[in-house]
Amino acid sequence: MDRDGADLHQAFMDWNALRSGRSQMTLRVGRQELVYGSARLISNRDGPNVRLSFDGVKLMFGSRAWQTDAFVARPVSTRPGAWDDGRDRNTLLWGLYASAPFHRLQAASIELYYLGLHKDEAQFDQGIGEEHRHSLGARFSGRASGWDYNMEAIYQFGTFGSGRIHAWTLASDWGFQFRGRKFEPRLGLKANVTSGDRDPTSRDLQTFNPLFPRGGYFGEPALIGPANHIDLHPSLSLDLGAGVKLDLSWDYFWRESVRDGIYGPAVNLLQPGAAGSSRNVGDQVEVKLDWAVNRNLAISADYAHFFTGKFLKLSGHDRDIDYLSVYGTLRF
Repeated sequence: MDRDGADLHQAFMDWNALRSGRSQMTLRVGRQELVYGSARLISNRDGPNVRLSFDGVKLMFGSRAWQTDAFVARPVSTRPGAWDDGRDRNTLLWGLYASAPFHRLQAASIELYYLGLHKDEAQFDQGIGEEHRHSLGARFSGRASGWDYNMEAIYQFGTFGSGRIHAWTLASDWGFQFRGRKFEPRLGLKANVTSGDRDPTSRDLQTFNPLFPRGGYFGEPALIGPANHIDLHPSLSLDLGAGVKLDLSWDYFWRESVRDGIYGPAVNLLQPGAAGSSRNVGDQVEVKLDWAVNRNLAISADYAHFFTGKFLKLSGHDRDIDYLSVYGTLRF
């Protein structure tokens, strides 16, 4: 849902349960946003018109070395009317997320986490069933001598219906910025893979579940989500001055498993795997212009063209897609 009337997005209470030297523990109760790491698994869904929040309890503990959060929450379901949003009683999320500086490298950090998800009713290409999934992950990121890097690995296990879950993902984002050069160009390359189901007739499930990822995961059009996919995403960013930034990118998509379908950003099945045997889903070229007018106002314009790949053509979707958006953000 991308439309909502007036509603309560965040309302929580903090209690400082401990404050001793460089250690602090805070308990937060109520409706709140949850964002961790690169927002691959838990995000506020920035990008769509309506952001995501959660009703729950979070315990935050910070020390000189580590920042650790433990939480239990239910996502808030967006409904189009006013003052009608409520918690999704079909879904429960819980987890433990810890992060710390990696002192052996300059400006580097490491994050370790466990996330649990229960859904009374989940749908994949294999079918519909009760999902109880656990995610173990690690992220390593930093900057050095013009380079920036962001690497993440996640393994998932649990149950789906009467079968077992075994899924995984590997994600990376590398870049180099030519500082001191005109426009300070940054060349980037993202390479990601998420597992797909090996056999839809088997009880076991290998489809990766990205839980609550950021909205425009592969760009503003948000056509494809990170489940049963492989993608290579080269990009070029230019700083044009006066708060204007230009981003150019081209993203290539394939299916990781030809026995599984393709999914949207909300892990919604877009096309079943039986529609065709090709891995090629398509590719997307995108141009985005961001203008930070001042500290309160930002204006963005985005154009993207999705070239339909062989798998979609075999399933009867042979038309390319054009996307254009212009929007402003006011912060106060």
